[in-house]
Amino acid sequence: MIELRPGAERGHAEHGWLNSFHSFSFADYYDPRHMGFGPLRVINEDRVQAGMGFGTHGHRDMEIISYVLDGELEHKDNMGNGSIIVPGDVQRMSAGRGVMHSEYNPSPERPVHFLQIWIQPNRQGVKPSYEQKRIDGDLKRGRLALIASPDGRDGSVMIHQDAYVYATRLDGNESVTHRVEPGRRAYVHVARGKVRVNGKPLIAGDAAKISEESAVTLDAGDHAEALVFDLP
Repeated sequence: MIELRPGAERGHAEHGWLNSFHSFSFADYYDPRHMGFGPLRVINEDRVQAGMGFGTHGHRDMEIISYVLDGELEHKDNMGNGSIIVPGDVQRMSAGRGVMHSEYNPSPERPVHFLQIWIQPNRQGVKPSYEQKRIDGDLKRGRLALIASPDGRDGSVMIHQDAYVYATRLDGNESVTHRVEPGRRAYVHVARGKVRVNGKPLIAGDAAKISEESAVTLDAGDHAEALVFDLP
């Protein structure tokens, strides 16, 4: 079964410095039909203007992944971490029993466009931690590159959940297929471009909730970049 989630129907918040689209209920956007999908709780597509950002704020018991599409995102936290992530980087913060952090666009001229993803952990109260990895673009071209996993395999960041996150870029005749084991589900989010998911056309911002299917195939890409979630 495939349920499409059109990007145009997502929640939306416009704050001047921040333009944000919410795939699931978040902040002032509430829709009981879209509270998450398995442990996947948040996918926010954010555009932050130059020199602006999210001031210091707290999280707990959440696996938070940032995936930059364009521009730069600066991270600082009370664990002593400070870094700037750019396209190709994947950042993971396990909030665990509590962490404070901030996220800013350090550029004086360019906006930053990124996805912020929250995955509920399968363990509460873990020690907060931070990780950042570089995923080369060639690994995504016409292939599924693992960017987050419970064991950090293949250069992915490690999350406290039995979930796997893949990234891919597809154009023309390129296609990828991911096998979905019995009892698991998948979620596809199109970050940019156009792509077909199990025969259904999607555009940037669209998503597909997939359950009781043995495989997910992405093809007919047109400058497409997508994330594929394999979830319990």
